[in-house]
Amino acid sequence: MTNKHSKTLLNQIESTTLGHYEKNAQSFWLGTKDHDVSQNITAFLQALSQGKEQDILDLGCGPGRDLITFKKLGHRPIGLDGSAAFCQMAQQVSGCPVLHQSFLNLNLAQASFDGIFANASLFHVPSQELAGVLARLHDALREGGILFTSNPRGSEEGWQGDRYGNYMEFEQSQTVLQQAGFEVLHHYYRPQGKPRQQQPWLAMVCRRG
Repeated sequence: MTNKHSKTLLNQIESTTLGHYEKNAQSFWLGTKDHDVSQNITAFLQALSQGKEQDILDLGCGPGRDLITFKKLGHRPIGLDGSAAFCQMAQQVSGCPVLHQSFLNLNLAQASFDGIFANASLFHVPSQELAGVLARLHDALREGGILFTSNPRGSEEGWQGDRYGNYMEFEQSQTVLQQAGFEVLHHYYRPQGKPRQQQPWLAMVCRRG
């Protein structure tokens, strides 16, 4: 991937996108807290070793909905979000530790997680930075660890309002993940049971190679 954006512009992309979530944190929580993402959570957890507690990073945890679920299921989840408002909300509702870090400035300990759950978050990473972000996630996973991603699919990149998005179809997503050292175990489209043109979400279950 060729560099298209300067460091200054990348920082602006990230701060503007995060600013949208900061301003709309409460309405985002109310609008998403009852979303049914059980298909994604099940696909993620089934790929992990069964019968033991897992150290899980919820990457882009938002206000904490999925942290609550992972904790109830007996795992050890940690949240991470670039929005300070989301971090505070997630910590309050889940009682889990939450890291306030942006995706372009991740600082994660090596081999510290069994699984990383990136639900509706990684598509905000500009294409030129995605390989580096995935490399840091690869390093943060233990051997054989699982990365789950779910993103709106497409073949364009740019602004939608004051949020930046990088939209990819399966083949391009698979290539970038493989280049970062991940093996794609399987993928599916959401919502379930709809014609493909009515399935805007692409979910992928990947293993650290």
